[in-house]
Amino acid sequence: MSMDLKTLKSKFLELLKSDEEFRYVVAGFIGLDRVLNELKKLREDFNKLYQKSLEHDKRFEEINRRFEEINKRFEIIEKKLLEHDKRFEEINKRFEAIETKLLDHDRKFEEVIHRLNRVELEPGALNESFYCRVLWEDLREELRERGEEIALRRRNARVDDEDIDLLIVTDKRVYVVEAKVKPRYEDVGRLLAKVDVVKKHYRDKEVIAILTGAMIGRGVEEYAREKNVKVYNY
Repeated sequence: MSMDLKTLKSKFLELLKSDEEFRYVVAGFIGLDRVLNELKKLREDFNKLYQKSLEHDKRFEEINRRFEEINKRFEIIEKKLLEHDKRFEEINKRFEAIETKLLDHDRKFEEVIHRLNRVELEPGALNESFYCRVLWEDLREELRERGEEIALRRRNARVDDEDIDLLIVTDKRVYVVEAKVKPRYEDVGRLLAKVDVVKKHYRDKEVIAILTGAMIGRGVEEYAREKNVKVYNY
């Protein structure tokens, strides 16, 4: 039984759709099996490449994660460094403030030393002023009790180039005062010499020598009294 060409084509197409084995036979016959194998191999290679790509993506994600961690660590370190810089600046400011205070203290200390040096250079003047003032308070009462009227009272008087710590002149007498913290024998002698000079200017009055101080030794005091020098020991 013979078929026409149209029927044969229709049957052939039907077999290609419904019969897988027939399709492979036809493909092999026309050389498509080689093409299919190549396509299959390409698909396998593509799958491998895709798999590797996924692995690379995972590795990249891991690297990216680590990089972010490192970046965060660097940010933390940078923040700590900035905090340290800030602390160092604060410490530096404190040191500068301390240095300024020390310099100020040094300046004040130098001023105190300078004042002390001035006091050391002029101890006699300070002590003489103090003892003369104390003596005057006591002597003034004595003079009032004796009825003497004060005509002159002069600190650091000068008579014929002689320096007198305190010179007191009343209507009856003249008092020549020598003030020393710790008088010595030679101070008594100098006082008597000053008395002799003053007598030349006050011939009509009695001139009395007075020695005053704080640490007058017994020997010096006895020696002064023997020379008719009045002693006021404070």
